[in-house]
Amino acid sequence: MQALAFWKAVTMDQSNLLEEFLALLAEHKVRYCLIGGQAVNAYVEPLVSLDLDIAVAADEIGMLGELLAGRYQTERFPHSLNVSSPGSKLRIQIQTDPRYSAFPYTASVREVLGLQLPVARLEDVLDGKIWAASDPGRRSSKRRKDLLDIERLVEAYPRLRAQVPPEILKQFT
Repeated sequence: MQALAFWKAVTMDQSNLLEEFLALLAEHKVRYCLIGGQAVNAYVEPLVSLDLDIAVAADEIGMLGELLAGRYQTERFPHSLNVSSPGSKLRIQIQTDPRYSAFPYTASVREVLGLQLPVARLEDVLDGKIWAASDPGRRSSKRRKDLLDIERLVEAYPRLRAQVPPEILKQFT
């Protein structure tokens, strides 16, 4: 089974939320890139996730929010805009934390889920995972997944070890 078909089966994306959302971004020339777990999957052996986390250029977040509001279910949180559809378990999370707003400008196209998509630079993906793992407001299970993603990246790219704070490194055995 091809990667995209597998992921669509896992997310039960019967409404084609993924394809429609990506087409909307392309149609309106929204500068974005993948971050989070799917971005990690672009650099190391993939793990299954129902999430698609993206960063959008700061000056386009407002416009994108307006475009999405009439088409999908949207929910705003302090640092994200979440997009969903009744016919899909896919969870699209648009990061609105300003620390991510420059990521789309240095992203490059990589294969993810069998698609060619813009993905944040490796160092930016790691920074995002460090921020997430260090956020005491996140659920413990989410922070542990972030730590695993950091460890996976550092194993594959040992030079990144210098970028990881000592308090995170000491959690790896």
